[in-house]
Amino acid sequence: MKKDSIVITGARENNLKNINLIIPKNKLVVMTGISGSGKSTLAFDTLYAEGQRRYMESLSSYARQFLDRVGKPDVDKIEGLTPAIAIDQKTTSKNPRSTVGTITEIYDYFRLLYARVGIQHCHQCGKKISQMSASDIINEVAKLPEGAKLVLLAPLVSEKKGSYADLLESLVHKGYVRAMIDGVMVRLDEEIELSKTKKHTIKVVIDRVVVKEENKERIASAVEKALKQSYGELEVDILNAKELDLKDEHIHYSEHNACFDCKISFDPLEPLSFSFNSPKGACSECDGLGLRYALDVDKIIDIDLPIEKGAVKIIYGFNKGYYFTFLKSFCAFNGIDITVPYSELEEHQKKAILHGKPDEVTFLWKKHEVKRVFPGMIRIAYDMLKDEKELNDYMSEKVCNICNSHRLKRESLAVKVGTMGIADLLKMPITKTYEWFKDEENFSYFDNQSQLISAPILNEIRERLYFLHDVGLGYITLGRDARTISGGEAQRIRIASQIGSGLTGVLYVLDEPSIGLHERDTLKLIRTLRSLQEKGNSVIVVEHDKETIENADFIVDIGEGAGKFGGEVMFSGTLAQLKKAKTLTADYLYGRKKIEYFYRREQDKFIEIKNVTLNNIKDLSVKIPLNNFVCITGVSGSGKSSLMLQTLLPSARELLNHARKVNKVKGVTIIGLENVDKVIYLDQSPIGRTPRSNPATYTGVMDEIRNLFAQTKESQIRGYTASRFSFNVKGGRCEKCQGEGENKIEMHFLPDIMVKCDSCKGQRYNNQTLEVFYKGKTIADVLAMSVEEAFEFFKAIPKIHLKMKTLVDVGLGYITLGQNAVTLSGGEAQRIKLSKELSRKDTGKTLYILDEPTTGLHFADVDRLTKVLHHFVELGNSVLIIEHNLDMIKNADYIIDMGPEGGSGGGLVIAEGSPEEVASSYKKTGSYTGEYLVKELEL
Repeated sequence: MKKDSIVITGARENNLKNINLIIPKNKLVVMTGISGSGKSTLAFDTLYAEGQRRYMESLSSYARQFLDRVGKPDVDKIEGLTPAIAIDQKTTSKNPRSTVGTITEIYDYFRLLYARVGIQHCHQCGKKISQMSASDIINEVAKLPEGAKLVLLAPLVSEKKGSYADLLESLVHKGYVRAMIDGVMVRLDEEIELSKTKKHTIKVVIDRVVVKEENKERIASAVEKALKQSYGELEVDILNAKELDLKDEHIHYSEHNACFDCKISFDPLEPLSFSFNSPKGACSECDGLGLRYALDVDKIIDIDLPIEKGAVKIIYGFNKGYYFTFLKSFCAFNGIDITVPYSELEEHQKKAILHGKPDEVTFLWKKHEVKRVFPGMIRIAYDMLKDEKELNDYMSEKVCNICNSHRLKRESLAVKVGTMGIADLLKMPITKTYEWFKDEENFSYFDNQSQLISAPILNEIRERLYFLHDVGLGYITLGRDARTISGGEAQRIRIASQIGSGLTGVLYVLDEPSIGLHERDTLKLIRTLRSLQEKGNSVIVVEHDKETIENADFIVDIGEGAGKFGGEVMFSGTLAQLKKAKTLTADYLYGRKKIEYFYRREQDKFIEIKNVTLNNIKDLSVKIPLNNFVCITGVSGSGKSSLMLQTLLPSARELLNHARKVNKVKGVTIIGLENVDKVIYLDQSPIGRTPRSNPATYTGVMDEIRNLFAQTKESQIRGYTASRFSFNVKGGRCEKCQGEGENKIEMHFLPDIMVKCDSCKGQRYNNQTLEVFYKGKTIADVLAMSVEEAFEFFKAIPKIHLKMKTLVDVGLGYITLGQNAVTLSGGEAQRIKLSKELSRKDTGKTLYILDEPTTGLHFADVDRLTKVLHHFVELGNSVLIIEHNLDMIKNADYIIDMGPEGGSGGGLVIAEGSPEEVASSYKKTGSYTGEYLVKELEL
């Protein structure tokens, strides 16, 4: 066996057909092949799973019981394996408290930096808060310029009522001569009478002294006296400040963390003061989420209607007479016209309707005179919608008005390092944050102690920011909610943190890291993967991207088909050797097969979106052609998703699909949606999260199959209905495994294992149910069929045949009807959804919105998908796709290219038109998409 390679012998996991393979170590290896051919099975379920399992086996049996139990993959042996780390796409956090800063752990360093060297400011007046010891204060006063005439005062009373005779008398006994009372200097031996009903401020004069070398001791003694007298406060008036060109005539020193002007004291800083997951740092209004749920007035009121016609939606209609009568009487009492549209009412009238007035209103209800104070529609809405489900329909997320979505207490937000608060850093794109930390000028004011404390923290921050910038994530902000990050972005964040960890001798297994990356950034990513490999690691990437394949040291092509038609190594070797290979990948890579569907349709009808201001988009208007295949392109973070998924999609769903709970963008006008009758959004989320969900149940074909079995002669004799053939309810299913086909056996210190149910032999049904046959097959046999087999088997049943045909059309002929939904890839899940749409009756007026549908697809699958989507358009529908894949972009009728950069450098439409138009004008428009299209279209 070679020492510098990993040798796999007899791999049979999932659909692998007893594979033997030698993979070189410490190289960049790409595994490619058609979707569903077994690439991920080989990389993740075999190599990674075995590497992980062996590492865990080396732990003590006590430690092993706490770890995720990893089963042994079905492989004879793997030699030369090193510890493995998987970086896949499934690990995006769904926690609303996770941000990019917390996942990358940069935020932990920020918290440390701000707690140790941050300078507190008052969040109300903005003045600096400095906690000083007596010796610090003495040194500060001594630093004042020579010749400064000082009055040292000890503040005793601040804006409080009382006559304070006892206090003034005690000051005389202590030997003090003067005091400043309410801003006036008075002698204490004179008669002083203060009104006890008015507020007073009293400061005693400790000493009047000129700053000179010989007065040093005197000043120090006076400062100590003042601090003792006023419990840690000292005020200094500089009488000749103007002559000496001093900015402040009056200086306040304090031993406490407090703002004297605003009467606020501050807790000492610690890292938890900046954690929005701790009560010490989190904003008390929104509990550190930055958002609050509140009643949305727009959902309660229809501004285009007058009140008498039902402007206030929740009190108009059946069984709502009392509140409606109450409101009409209130309007009559306050002279509010109920016959004009709500939008034409004056502001004070709208306010009165929403928030009520203190005057009582008299009205007749069921022949009784009722007197009530009208509490306002918002209060009434809360009372009426007691049921949480109902209330949710009228609520929407609002930015927290206390912390302004920054999640922290105002006291924490007011702490500064240089000129920056912690929130300012979190809302800057990573590139800008990195530049700020790189600039030493920002930290030049640090004293020696601060420099010593901050040096290691700043180094860590700079290094981590650099790696994030380097993997092409410079456009995202550290404060961004982790739930809004795409799978590709999450993966690149994890790659960056792995490079930061500096491990060597590790096997990294990555799952399509180029997802969501524009061609321009793919080279950046390849450079990053190279740096991982050059540190002495083996990097195995499951990938379909042309650039990545071309830059690999070693390529493994799995095929030939998918599912049971795949699972074999078609090719393994270098790029030069691949050119001669007769595999599907090589054919598409070297142009022997091409994806070309050039329809180039005309544009006559449009959807027009006006005045979009959201994230990085500022006041943008754009026209999207209908009855076309339209691609929205642009580098990552240029605003594609903001425009399509956050602006167009919610409005279209509300108007066309009558969806209620949508978050619309305010101030946006959308014209032309009347030309379509429904909107369908297809993403890559799983079709089901439990083993009970499968392609047959999701596409609805299972119901048809069950009905078919219920109509057989045997079923009718036995009195079986369709429910008898469901594995989710009692009756027909095997009760030992409750219809799952497998039982979980818990093993101490060893992984739990799933074993086939010994009662039903994995068939999910009991013997009586399996005695019913249709064309010689039981229901369990039907679920074990591949889609292609079922397509032939059910030829005579139009409803089932059509659904099977659409699954075959989108390239899923290889999956079995009963395949566990959890084992389907993102691309497969999306194509199942696509086939479900294809099998519906077509109106020819549907708007399809897809977000990167080529994710996880091989060239051959992209070819098939492009054909299916063009078929949608041929039927009169409109297809709108956010995409980076050039094979699909070049086949579009119309391209809308956003950019020019990501983050704050994007948000504009820089080029639009046919692929040829966008390509030919790239030098003028600065379109990166256009630049790469030139090569792709061979212009």
